[in-house]
Amino acid sequence: MGDSTKPRQVRVADGLWSAYERVCAKLGRTRAEDINDHIRRQIKQHGDASDHELLAEAEAELAERRGRKGGRPRSEAVDGGAPS
Repeated sequence: MGDSTKPRQVRVADGLWSAYERVCAKLGRTRAEDINDHIRRQIKQHGDASDHELLAEAEAELAERRGRKGGRPRSEAVDGGAPS
C-alpha cells in the first residue's frame, strides 16, 4: 500500500470540534485515535469481506510502519535517489 495515511478533510462546527477534543482528552486519547477506532468498528460491523480485507491490509501496513524507528517511511527524492 505504501504511505497511505494522509490528512482527510471533514467539516465540523468549531464548538463541536473543541468539545470533542476535550472529551477525548478526558478519555486519554486524541481525536484521531478515536475517529480511527470508530472507522474500524464501522467496517467490522457493516463491511463485507472486501472491506474486511482492506482493513486487514491497512492494519498490517500501520503495524509495519510502527515497527520502524520513527514510525514513518523514509522520504525519497523525486528521481528515486537517496532520501533528502
